[in-house]
Formats: sequence, C-alpha cells, structure tokens
Amino acid sequence: MSSTPALSSAAPALRDPAWLGRVFWALAGLALLWPLFVATEFALWELLQPANLKPAFAFAGSFFPPATEPEFLRLVARETWRTVAIATAGITLALLLAVPLALLSSETLSISALSGRMAPLPRALRQAVRALLIVLRSVPELVWALVFVRVVGLGPTAGVLAIALTYGGMLGKVYAEILDSGDPQAARSLLRNGSGRLQAFAYALLPQSAAELVSYTVYRWECAVRSSVVLGFVGAGGLGQQMDNSMKMLAGGEVATMLLVFFALVALADRTSAWLRKALG
Repeated sequence: MSSTPALSSAAPALRDPAWLGRVFWALAGLALLWPLFVATEFALWELLQPANLKPAFAFAGSFFPPATEPEFLRLVARETWRTVAIATAGITLALLLAVPLALLSSETLSISALSGRMAPLPRALRQAVRALLIVLRSVPELVWALVFVRVVGLGPTAGVLAIALTYGGMLGKVYAEILDSGDPQAARSLLRNGSGRLQAFAYALLPQSAAELVSYTVYRWECAVRSSVVLGFVGAGGLGQQMDNSMKMLAGGEVATMLLVFFALVALADRTSAWLRKALG
C-alpha cells in the first residue's frame, strides 16, 4: 500500500512582510525630494496652461514637413561631419592631456611607494595632479566653450578646446583609477628590478587594463558627439550652431530635419561604441 506524502497546508502570505519598510522609505524619499522641487520652482502643471499650450503646439506644428531642399541638406551634411570632427579632435587632445596626468597620479607607478610609504615630494606631486584633474572636470564643457568663444572667436576651435579640457580631466581621473585597481604585482616587480615607469606601464599595467581603458575612451567619444551639438548653441560651430540659427528664424522644418539627423548621429555613435566595446572585450 503506497503512502502519499502529506502536502503542506500552510497558506501563502497574503501581505508582503516588507511592505511597511518600503512604504516608510518611499514616504521618506518624497519628504526629502519635496523641498528640492520647491527650491527649483518646479511646476509641471504650468505646461498644461492654455496660454502655454497654444504656442507650444504652433511651434511643434511648424516642424512638419521637415526641410528637404538639396542645398539645405548639403549644409546639414557638412555641419554633421563638422560635429563629428569636433568631438573626435576634442577627444584626441583630451587623450594627450589625460594619459600623462593619469600616469603621474597613479600610485601603482610610484617608485618611492615600493618601500611601503610614498615619499613627501612624490605624494605632493600626485595630489597636485589630482587637484588639476578635479579643476578640469569640474568646469562643464559648456562653460569652457563660452570662455574660448571670447578668446578665439566663434567656430569649431572653441568646441574642440572645451571638450579637450573637460574630457581630459574625466579621462585622466578614470584612467588613474583603472590602473590602480588592477593587480600591481607585475608593475612593482618591474620597478624593483630597475625598469622605468613607462616600461612598467607598457608591459605590466596596460596589457591587463587595455580593454577597460579603450572601452571607457570610446564611451567618452560617444558622449563628446552629443556635447559637440550642445556646444554649437554658444557659437562653437557644428550642427548645434546651425540649429540655433534656424530656431531663431522660427524655421521649424529646418529644425525638424536637423533633429532627425541628430537622432541618427547619436544612434550611429551608440552602435559604433557598442561594436567597438564588444570587439575589444
């Protein structure tokens, strides 16, 4: 005679046992966020006022149909290429700035730290380099662009320099962190046996960190493409400057065409970035 195992008669809980904590933290988050919304005078309902909806719909309606005149499309193609060139040139200059600063601020490449405690002068130098990286990346590229437009005038040069400084600070900081987060044993062994810092970097740190370094660089290039469009609104050239001119002229069809091109440009940069990261990973 076979025996049937007894089934558990315990009924499942009808209420989430952690619901009280979740409700508490949700209310606490709202209580903390509310003063921030008040301080920023955030009023989403203002967009729904009839006086605001009418011009908004009128401006949106002017987007159709998008401008497709051959001469204008050639202009957009030229400015799109200039936008990519600004981003690429800016990232190239940022690399020239970030790589030496990252090597100077990396503790793994410190010879004096091999004894266990870094000497005062090298430590002071590294702190100064890190302070410089903080200054570079703390100033947004838009602010740098406003400064350089005053110095060198309107055009792509201001955009290239703005991206170079801000992204140089970002890349230098992250590069140093990537190098210091890897296994330091190989680099320290080379340094103890008389190798220079560049040799220790090239033969010990770079091989184990190359994929991560390149992946982050490609990601930053993708961000620079988007930034170069925004910089155009302050006179730094490229697609953004042309879009600003069209918006001032209330040429909605031209704005719509450039927005579509901008969407395609960002999507292409995103796919290129993902492909490169996958190929290098």
